[in-house]
Amino acid sequence: MQSDQRRAVHFGAGNIGRGFVGLLLHEAGYEVVFADVNADLIAALAAAPVYRVHEVGENPAVHVVDNFRAINSLTEADALISEIASADVVTTAVGPTILPRVAPVIAAALARRSSDLAPLAVIACENAINATDRLAAYIEAQVPPGEWATVGSRAAFANTAVDRIVPAQPAGGGIDVTVETFYEWVIERGAFHGAPPPIVGATFVDNLRPYIERKLFTVNTGHATVAYLGFLEGVHPLHDALRVARVADAARRVLEETSGLLVAKHGLDEAEQRAYREKILRRFANPQLPDTVERVGRQPLRKLGRTERFIGPAAEIAEEGIRPVALLDAIGAAFRFIVPDDEQSVELNRLLRSEPAERVVQQVCGLTPEHPLFEPVAAEVRRAQTL
Repeated sequence: MQSDQRRAVHFGAGNIGRGFVGLLLHEAGYEVVFADVNADLIAALAAAPVYRVHEVGENPAVHVVDNFRAINSLTEADALISEIASADVVTTAVGPTILPRVAPVIAAALARRSSDLAPLAVIACENAINATDRLAAYIEAQVPPGEWATVGSRAAFANTAVDRIVPAQPAGGGIDVTVETFYEWVIERGAFHGAPPPIVGATFVDNLRPYIERKLFTVNTGHATVAYLGFLEGVHPLHDALRVARVADAARRVLEETSGLLVAKHGLDEAEQRAYREKILRRFANPQLPDTVERVGRQPLRKLGRTERFIGPAAEIAEEGIRPVALLDAIGAAFRFIVPDDEQSVELNRLLRSEPAERVVQQVCGLTPEHPLFEPVAAEVRRAQTL
């Protein structure tokens, strides 16, 4: 390895980390250091000189990834701090709820980082609005009062919108990953003051909000809608769910509602947004990306959150005096998602059995009784409680 080679530390060596973020960082010329708490996965990466990313769909391809290392976040914390302290980029793909666990290590690294180095680019690649801002707040909370101005100046925190379907991988597949050919990685430019990190395949923009909401309220809303409605139809493979007319029609109507919001709010071209959502439905139906409604629908408590894929757009539509009919149907389906091996599903069903509907809406969805969406969602909760 050349001493002047760029280095990126990526938290989360799972399928998305290896098959999306890690791949693009590799193709941009970075040495990639994967950090994860899964000891078996870290050992497998450490023992392998390469892994392969198989792109399926239109124009399939195989990418060979080399020049990477792996660190156990639990047992090699000091080595990880040293890596981050001298790295060029830090990215995450661990899930929004895990970001608080990542923050202490990054905070320690920034405290150790030389002021002679360029600011560390920190980019949280999570399915959440402004996930990097959340991570920055968690990091700041780890820094002693009065020191954040100095420590924080050693990093550039950039929000991002990421999109690539990485399905559950077949058993025994090792560290190779199968992904779809389509991807999108959009990063806000302003955080870097005119000098963004060189990442081939990423798009840097001045206003990230339209891209974040377009992705969250189209891809994530649509994906979860197909999962929850497919689950109620008794279908397990996600791509088969779209062969059920009721599911396909419901998903299309949900995306028409969110598209209407996005077009009005951000000035998106209506025809382009229509084409975008139709392409997304084709992506979900791709049989070469095998996935299950149970996996895609997991963590319903998070997905029913106030700024998330259902309540977020539905609340804005309701605030305009319009009833989001299709979204409410999807929200009702989410409340009926019962998967015993998903902790959030179990907890959601406990709440439904033990709490009044109004309390569930406030606690799970973050809506107040005065909000125009509150009572319609409460009605869906009551319906789920009677089934």
